[in-house]
Amino acid sequence: MLAAGLIGLLMGCAHGTGNLVETPGETLAKSSDIAISSSQAGVTPFISFVKFTGNSINRLTSVTFTIAPMPNTVSAPVKVTWSAAALDIRGDLTINSMNLPVFGLYQNYQNQVSFQLSFADDSVQSLQYEITTQAYTDPTGVYMNPTILKARASSANLGYNFFVMKSTIASPVIVDTDGQVRWMVPASGTSDVIYQNGGFVTGSEANTTVTILGLDGSQFVPATDLPEPFFNTFSHNIDPGANGLLAEFNGVDALGGSIDAFVAEFQPNSTNPPTVVFDMPQIIWDYMKSHGDDPSQFVRPGIDWFHANAAVYDPSDNSVIVSSREDFLIKLDYTSHNIIWILGDPTKYWYTFPSLRAKALTLNAGGDYPIGQHGVTFTSDGNIMVFNDGLGSLNQPAGEPAGLTRTFSEVSVYSVNQANMTAQNVWNFNDGQSIYSAICGSSYETAGTYLVDFATADAYAHDRIVGLDANRNVVFDFQYNQPLPCGAAWNAIQIPLENLQIN
Repeated sequence: MLAAGLIGLLMGCAHGTGNLVETPGETLAKSSDIAISSSQAGVTPFISFVKFTGNSINRLTSVTFTIAPMPNTVSAPVKVTWSAAALDIRGDLTINSMNLPVFGLYQNYQNQVSFQLSFADDSVQSLQYEITTQAYTDPTGVYMNPTILKARASSANLGYNFFVMKSTIASPVIVDTDGQVRWMVPASGTSDVIYQNGGFVTGSEANTTVTILGLDGSQFVPATDLPEPFFNTFSHNIDPGANGLLAEFNGVDALGGSIDAFVAEFQPNSTNPPTVVFDMPQIIWDYMKSHGDDPSQFVRPGIDWFHANAAVYDPSDNSVIVSSREDFLIKLDYTSHNIIWILGDPTKYWYTFPSLRAKALTLNAGGDYPIGQHGVTFTSDGNIMVFNDGLGSLNQPAGEPAGLTRTFSEVSVYSVNQANMTAQNVWNFNDGQSIYSAICGSSYETAGTYLVDFATADAYAHDRIVGLDANRNVVFDFQYNQPLPCGAAWNAIQIPLENLQIN
């Protein structure tokens, strides 16, 4: 395997090695002797490894593969660029051979794949290859044959072409906007998922094990430091943090065992402890006590009184917004952990406490408060977006208010005026109040268009994945059978497989 330093040296050299002879004035691409010698199937038909040979390989800076779409489909081609350094680190690049992972293939199909080999002088060599794949039998029986309630039309504009379904019954599943599965591997128990540079970082809901699922089908368990009993298991989503990844955990703190109540920022390939820990029971306990309330009436270890299911970092003011399904959205200073504001249904139990009520944002001009929300994120214009499930609290003390429960779920977007402690419900999408997803679900934006996951539609029987254009018109609507509550896709998010860079 070439050392990274050696790659850089060879990239900057004027001449090749071995039998490569350059003609003055010729580009490296024109004088290249690189050819495709063979291919080998990966762990599923969606993955293949293509072998290249030639002395010119040591002059490559990157390789791009493009998989031509099937006829009569709308989604853009899969297009992925591997840097030579990334291939070298993996051990897939030697002095005169390259083993290139190609993924996103159609199963049971003759895939037409083109390759663009980029050299140190910016010249490009093009090669064509056909990869015939076997049929794939989905062990879950869920993903290969969705009910297409509305197909994406060729005229429909979307800012994305592929998305990841985060599953509790399978590995993450990549699907295109035609409904075709383009990637999954033999893996389960990986519902806590985020994509990073060529693979998925996943957290176990049985313990604190982190697993990296490579898009090449590889699986790797890095050493991490998530000390027990403070952290016992991952519990929900993984989102970008200030410098690492934000995840939710179950565990035990000074107040006792807490369910879904810790958020921590960690590095998946580091043995250092988490850089930031948001101990939500302790934070809220200390705040309420210092402001004259009895926190023991609200913070109840051993009971799922908080239920953190997402956290998002706000770089505009170095803060984090944590989604508590039972109570509210709560914004905290990233360094001091001071509470900045709370946005939630004021008919719930939390609002009966003066200390918490003092941090509540007032929702101007009516609108819908976030209730039982999931998938908190930011839109491109800086507003807060959530999947607004609409299910009231489940674990409040007997006789205390559980708040409103709606008959439908929606995407809700909010602008916040922090100085005035007010918020505005900018817009909602609820598909005519026609779908109710009591728990789970998500909504994310790409280039002003949206992906919505009604994860437990039809009384938990189905998962509905809906694509919206910039005017929030439905572009596609896929329905999946749901073997377990939140099983098929408790969360779904776009992945840029049409222009993926692996560095």
